[in-house]
Amino acid sequence: MGMFEETRNMRNNPIGIFDSGVGGLTVMRSVIDRLPRESIIYYGDTARGPYGSKDLTLVRKYAMDIAAFLEDLGVKMIVIACNSATAAGLGYVKNACEVPVIGVIEPGALEAVRRTRNQRVGVIGTKATIESGAYTRRIGSLSRKIEITSRDCPLLVEFVERGEVEGAHIEQVLEEYLEPMRVAGVDTLILGCTHYPLLHKPIARVIGDGVTIISSADATAAEVERVLAEEGLARDTDEPRTYRFLCSGDTELARRLGRMFLGPEVEHVEKASL
Repeated sequence: MGMFEETRNMRNNPIGIFDSGVGGLTVMRSVIDRLPRESIIYYGDTARGPYGSKDLTLVRKYAMDIAAFLEDLGVKMIVIACNSATAAGLGYVKNACEVPVIGVIEPGALEAVRRTRNQRVGVIGTKATIESGAYTRRIGSLSRKIEITSRDCPLLVEFVERGEVEGAHIEQVLEEYLEPMRVAGVDTLILGCTHYPLLHKPIARVIGDGVTIISSADATAAEVERVLAEEGLARDTDEPRTYRFLCSGDTELARRLGRMFLGPEVEHVEKASL
């Protein structure tokens, strides 16, 4: 089979998206809104997540395992909808996979560089993402003028994974986490974890007016669209698109949180331990 024929046959295969839990649904939502004809398989590694406090070598192994699993399911592209996994393993996953692989750090960094006005950018994320220095390196490679203030926020993922996204306690925690950003005078804040857009409202209240909040979800969806077009992989059938949800942990909890954060598209969640 020639390369053209193989590409044509893959066009109508689903996109694979994975995360350590439900946070990657923010990316899936943006992909659905931007590319409503595409089918998607979502995998949440809820039994082993969150990844943010884990060793980067272990997170890299998890990312490689899930990417191989998704390739076996016949996806035409893989989106690592997790900052920790992107920081730990994007290059490794790209080298191991035959399909295009996209992470969430590059699109978010590019958007922040484009949007900042005073050249002061804040980044909040998990311990793994912040310690990896991935955002600092990428922003620094794009502009040497930008001052970056980073802070790991270990409790935020736990709030989201419990379905707790509003309340005085969350704002109290955010006051502490975001204080260095206020002191530094950032005008742009990168939500360096795909769980954090689910906390957008309290984050916006605490960080205050005049600060642009960057979620990598929309920027990543735009990159998905660009790569699909570039590789000739955009879906070209009138058959209905499908969404399939898998997780490694509690399927009922994943379904409940999925419907809360993504919507009615989450009808059923399958158990798939790797």
